[in-house]
Amino acid sequence: MVTANAQTLTERQKGLAACACLMAQGDMNRLEPAVRMALDNGVTINELKEAFSQLYAYTGFPRSLNALGVLNMVLEASPRGGLEGVWQEGKPWTRPAEWDDAKKAYELGTKNQTQLSGKPFNYTFCPQDDYYLKSHLFGDIFAGDQLSAADREIVTVAALSGLEGVAPQLAAHKQGAVNMGNSKQLVDELCTWLCKEGYTLSTKWPKGEPNPYGKYFIGQSYLADVGGGVMNVTFEPRCRNNWHIHHKAVQVLICVSGRGWYQEWGKDAVEMTPGTVIAIPAEVKHWHGAAKDSWFQHLTYHRDAQEGASNEWLEPVTDEVYNKLK
Repeated sequence: MVTANAQTLTERQKGLAACACLMAQGDMNRLEPAVRMALDNGVTINELKEAFSQLYAYTGFPRSLNALGVLNMVLEASPRGGLEGVWQEGKPWTRPAEWDDAKKAYELGTKNQTQLSGKPFNYTFCPQDDYYLKSHLFGDIFAGDQLSAADREIVTVAALSGLEGVAPQLAAHKQGAVNMGNSKQLVDELCTWLCKEGYTLSTKWPKGEPNPYGKYFIGQSYLADVGGGVMNVTFEPRCRNNWHIHHKAVQVLICVSGRGWYQEWGKDAVEMTPGTVIAIPAEVKHWHGAAKDSWFQHLTYHRDAQEGASNEWLEPVTDEVYNKLK
């Protein structure tokens, strides 16, 4: 469990956060390996059930049920657990006593909401929502004993980080995560980690439209003209362009979000994270693209272009080459 003095995210917490963020986005393809990663890193099966159940209150039943379906599929495909041994079932689930006493559920919810908010919170504008929050979300749901209150807020912050249009709620829950037992440093690290790993494409650069050069890419990419001869290219996880050569021009890449790779023919691949700048000499065969588990954005432009400058597209980057990258 999370302790109040924790300053660094554990692998277990990262597993919970990754699953919550992807579940909130409805990204079932990426959720499957994230579930395996979480289970390998000490998250129990029953903790994931609790996390996905809790998040229905923030993301809706469809995504909650879809995520539980992914978890069930993973368990059926690997009944003996992951490569490192048997996955943990966790403590047995028990029915909270508050479910059979509406008054106790409301009282517990009021207490939890007050602690999370840092002061009593009464939503008099809409009494219905005020009751739902106190009695159901912070009462019925928080009454479960699979996750600590601190863990629940890690899950909630990660989920809200993956959604658009919920900035006020995210800000409130980041402070609430501190009020429920996490350090501010840990919460800040959580949000930074989600962005760096590409679970959230947190960026001021436009994603753009589907790339018109998509036939030269494996996977989906997007292209946006940001002016001044600069283009922003957004790659979905695993997406990469073919090997190619820029004739009579230098290409410059500037990573602005997520994590990706750049590789020259005959050389080791270079990891790209926000702030990485690479100038590719003319006539050098190379490729660039996203990491397996991360979105990736880079700005690109050409300099020192000579008359007759052109781009030559070559063969795709094979899975054999790409899958060697960690």
